[in-house]
Amino acid sequence: MRLRPLGKTGLRVSPVALGCWPISGMTSLGVSEAQSLATLEACFDEGINFLDTAYCYGAEGESERLIRRAVADRRDSVVIATKGGIAWDADRKQVFDASAATLRRQCDESLRRLDTDRVELYYLHAPDPNTPIEESAAAIRALIDDGKVRSAGLSNCTIAQAEAFASVCPLAAIQPPYNLLQRDIENDLIPWCLQHNVSLIVYWPLMKGLLAGKLPRDHVFDPQDGRAKYPMFQGDEWQKNQDLVDALREIASAAGRTVAELTVAWTIRQPGITSALCGAKRPDQIRETAGGARWELREAEIDAIDAALARRGQPVTRWAVARN
Repeated sequence: MRLRPLGKTGLRVSPVALGCWPISGMTSLGVSEAQSLATLEACFDEGINFLDTAYCYGAEGESERLIRRAVADRRDSVVIATKGGIAWDADRKQVFDASAATLRRQCDESLRRLDTDRVELYYLHAPDPNTPIEESAAAIRALIDDGKVRSAGLSNCTIAQAEAFASVCPLAAIQPPYNLLQRDIENDLIPWCLQHNVSLIVYWPLMKGLLAGKLPRDHVFDPQDGRAKYPMFQGDEWQKNQDLVDALREIASAAGRTVAELTVAWTIRQPGITSALCGAKRPDQIRETAGGARWELREAEIDAIDAALARRGQPVTRWAVARN
């Protein structure tokens, strides 16, 4: 898998990264420790060197603890990104606190969980409305100066927030949601990142499994499955999206590929996109999505995707603020 530059850091990362939220087991059903460790091992076998986790991926940092075990004998060949500024309270509700003291404490705890002396990329997980973003940026800049963090990232942000952060601490990467059905960043954030040589590390490339082509039209969501709350998975929007997936399946099948491979291949070829975070809880899932990084789409395939999107029309994208 051909590696790509991560901003101006000198680091190089795979165009597919393993999103390590599912292995935390908080919202994904059917997660096991053995499968999670096998998934991490499979990503390395596929040439993926980029792991994305966070302080709050798991009520007790389960994701970071699993990564520690998986990278013990290969730490120097793996790029680890983690995040701070969000935690869970006793009722498992998210708490946003990006104050300098909290970011220092959470970073130190993440390093202990990971059993490492540094992480290559440390994100502010989301701007904290109660903390000036410049304070959060200064805290991460201090972590860089201390050698605990090699570079800084910002997730779930606006351009104004990115500019305020970058005025205090150099930005290597920004992490927003992006996929075939959520393309708002093409209008503003992508051009800004290209102008400033900031990598875009995008999450939800498969739109929580919808664009993997594995959810049948008559799928009934488990009551514990949080996807059912999103408009993409409801009513007329669901049917339109299934029509799109059917069209994508025809394009993929003609090339001997899967819908997930097609979706990932399209995502990582878009201007400004350095890497796509592909969540997985089983080895077969990350092996499939990694295949998208080894597929160079032909112009005819790209034209067919564009035509399918035009037929689908503008999707409804009413979301609570994403917190990947």
